[in-house]
Amino acid sequence: MRFLLVCGLLLAVGPSVANDTSAVLTTGGLEFITNQDIVMESEELFISKEEIRVVYQFRNTGEVDQNILVAFPMPDIVPNFWSPVAFPMGPDDNLFEFETTLNGEPVEATLHEYAYAFGVDRTKLVKQLGLPLVPITSAASEATDALDDETTQRLLHMGMVTPDEFDAGEGWEKHYWPAWTYKATYTWEGDFPAGETVEVVHTYKPSVGGTVAVSFLSEPFEDYDPAKEYAAKYCTDEAFLNAVKATLASPDDTYSAPFTESWISYILTTGGNWGGGAISRFRLVVDKGSTDNLVSFCGEGIKKIGPTTFEMVKTDFWPDRELDILILERREGE
Repeated sequence: MRFLLVCGLLLAVGPSVANDTSAVLTTGGLEFITNQDIVMESEELFISKEEIRVVYQFRNTGEVDQNILVAFPMPDIVPNFWSPVAFPMGPDDNLFEFETTLNGEPVEATLHEYAYAFGVDRTKLVKQLGLPLVPITSAASEATDALDDETTQRLLHMGMVTPDEFDAGEGWEKHYWPAWTYKATYTWEGDFPAGETVEVVHTYKPSVGGTVAVSFLSEPFEDYDPAKEYAAKYCTDEAFLNAVKATLASPDDTYSAPFTESWISYILTTGGNWGGGAISRFRLVVDKGSTDNLVSFCGEGIKKIGPTTFEMVKTDFWPDRELDILILERREGE
């Protein structure tokens, strides 16, 4: 993430990368449950393009010690071979390089992963075909492209592959790349003693989407209005838009601003699965990465606390939407 200017960005509330929640494993997969005795006393959330770090303080307000299953859903990975998306590139068994500690001690988390296409769980089929569940690796691309024609047509019909035609200098070629969405959740068991506060810390690499140029200044077309969408999702107000327009190399070319876009989302709403629903104390810090960058996201009471960092602090915070962050990163030499 990187941004430079908060220009009246009112964090209208809310985020999207992942929040701890209590869970139960069933035969149908992972399901989230509510635990009324475990209260989230505080959450400290740090987000940058390079790292997400979350520090929780949980208190067991009940009279009985609890050992519960905790789940941490990760952002979906949606393949896009024509957009500069900075996907996390950790090992296949820990793509997000997820680490967690409980009261300072490392915890072994279990990874649950799935492949979806058009909202349908295709995990079993992907495994049957011997394809990697993570669709963004070269191994997945090579394996998908090597499938026989009948299987390829079947996957194309299901929306699980994307055709790509190009001429690399030796005539036109046609290839098929993975198009399924990768979903992952980490779970682990933790002891929450009655009447005590427990600290949980998560760190991992974010999934970052983006574009090669600023796209939200263009005129509406058909049923899509980019400016309206960005205003609703990232709270890009008039001051922010004017700051971007001031950098246009050509006033008539809405794509001539010297920035690329980066998008980061964080899931906050699952925090409501803890007792009371509200987070007693919530602190968000967003680091835009460089003083040359611009940043916009929704929220109330945001203030600048450093050359590249912005803070929002809330008490009795009840997240009712996800957090979406837009970072405009100035291209090198422009």
